[in-house]
Amino acid sequence: MPLDPKYLEILSKKEWSEEDFTLLNELAQKIRDRILEVVSHNGGHLSSTLGAVELIIGMHCVFNSPKDPFIFDVSHQAYAHKLLTNRWENFESLRQINGISGFTKPSESEHDYFIAGHSSTSISLGVGVAKAFSLQGTNQIPVVLIGDGAMSAGLAYEALNELGDRKYPMVIILNDNEMSIAEPIGAISKYLSQAIAGRFTQKIKGKIENILNNMPNATYLAKRFEESLKLITPGIFFEELGLDYIGPIDGHNLKEIIKALQLAKSIQKPIVIHAQTLKGKGYPPAEGHLEQWHGVSPFDRQKGTALSKSNAKSPTQVFSQTLLEIAKEDSKVVGITAAMPSGTGLDLLIKAFPERFWDVAIAEQHATTQASSLAKEGLKPFVVIYSTFLQRAFDQIIHDVGIMKTPVKFAIDRAGIVGEDGETHQGVFDIAYLNMIPNFVLFAPRDQATLSLCVHFANHLSSAPCAFRYPRKSFKLSEGIFKATPFELGKLEILKVSQSEILLLGYGNGVGRAYECLLELEKAGVACSLVDLRFVKPLDTQGLLSLGQKYTKWFVFSDSVKIGGIGQILSAFAQEHHLNIKIHSFEFADAFIPHGKVEAIESQLGLSAPKLTQQILQHL
Repeated sequence: MPLDPKYLEILSKKEWSEEDFTLLNELAQKIRDRILEVVSHNGGHLSSTLGAVELIIGMHCVFNSPKDPFIFDVSHQAYAHKLLTNRWENFESLRQINGISGFTKPSESEHDYFIAGHSSTSISLGVGVAKAFSLQGTNQIPVVLIGDGAMSAGLAYEALNELGDRKYPMVIILNDNEMSIAEPIGAISKYLSQAIAGRFTQKIKGKIENILNNMPNATYLAKRFEESLKLITPGIFFEELGLDYIGPIDGHNLKEIIKALQLAKSIQKPIVIHAQTLKGKGYPPAEGHLEQWHGVSPFDRQKGTALSKSNAKSPTQVFSQTLLEIAKEDSKVVGITAAMPSGTGLDLLIKAFPERFWDVAIAEQHATTQASSLAKEGLKPFVVIYSTFLQRAFDQIIHDVGIMKTPVKFAIDRAGIVGEDGETHQGVFDIAYLNMIPNFVLFAPRDQATLSLCVHFANHLSSAPCAFRYPRKSFKLSEGIFKATPFELGKLEILKVSQSEILLLGYGNGVGRAYECLLELEKAGVACSLVDLRFVKPLDTQGLLSLGQKYTKWFVFSDSVKIGGIGQILSAFAQEHHLNIKIHSFEFADAFIPHGKVEAIESQLGLSAPKLTQQILQHL
């Protein structure tokens, strides 16, 4: 059923009666019900978006979207925003192929100002918008909603630093769903912060500034007076950066939220509203700081349990358990992740060895650089990060690891198509951007057994930095089809030999895709050979030259972008060594990959085994 228009009409009012607030609270409950209805069926982000419902309703009450741009950090907490902007019925297609995105997406709605799937970009975007509004002479105000977790990344502070200096009008809502402030201090600071940001006190501040300008002898007393107010508020940090501060407020109290937003809007300065919220608000199983409810697969809403759960180990679990076994025997092994301890499996190691394994928060650059100095001191650091998030540390990989040639080990989780999170999360670029960096060793497993061998190989590699990648949910190649043999630096592995001129080359999870095609081709009466490339850097020069003498038609399979991917790497090798072969790559085309279930995306991209087999037969 569509949302009753009476709820949306209230958002456009300038003043609200008690009856209106009753309806607004009803609206918040209806939004939570709709989110739970859809996410329990489709999966998606849950606890963070349930906790931000009242804040988003307040934003729509006080500001005028899309005239006043709403800029969401990460934006997985923006489901309520989508539901309030003409997507109530279509919301059932959330994260499905060709459906509603799990993040803000301008192509989906004019109310979605910017696409955002990575953390800590919002304040910087807001500063850019505020500059543009200043140049254009408009009275529009960018409104930023950022979580306290996103405030652990350096980009947020770079933006705050400039904003505090230039004083562009901007409202930053700090959604604090983790920090706790003791009741007495919270009550006092709330009162004082509201007072400090109020119109009356703003006039007092202005008069103090006049005293400072015209009566230099009073500077000391005036400064001490203002600092005495700041010292007992949690907003001192923002005040010292040059931003006004309101809070902490109750992020679920609509009266309080709207009052604070109205005040912030009227001040015409950069201002931070510190709102305390509860993750998972309104759904008891998810309430509180429970990481497992951040992003969920479909679940039983009544029981709070997953609808389906595989007993098979995921690649993440295989990596984690292997590294744990190694760490028990090798005290030099250490590990770092960036705000994804359970997602990367490093939570098991942090629990077992808290002095050797660390979550450094949303700070991929810091994770990478500190790993290099750890390696320089003789330790064996594993940096465990999703492929999409490792992109944030590109300069550090070059400057602090590659040039120094420190033996940092990058374990790249979520490589390839990850599915419903879409363009911002597909892990398809790491091969292309890491291959061009000197001194690196790049390799990949084809199944669970070889993933375990990858971890052992990386641990013993002391001459160079290295990186190995593995998929999110499962390998395409079933366990035990091919015997797992230890990795040997720069050596490929021939898995099946035929007398045909056709060669299928797979890298990482691409080996499984190649094997699926091999079976389909055999059904069609076409024989071919299969090779696991294993290493993309260094390449197996002698092995590839030998293959070039036997096979003239190479088909390449890898979960990577085509530009800079395995196909182009092998084509450059063939050209350099004058090999008379034809290479065709089945890697991803030059376009961002949309959201949807992995199987549906692969089918849409023509990457299912039957479709790939048809393409191979056409080429032949």
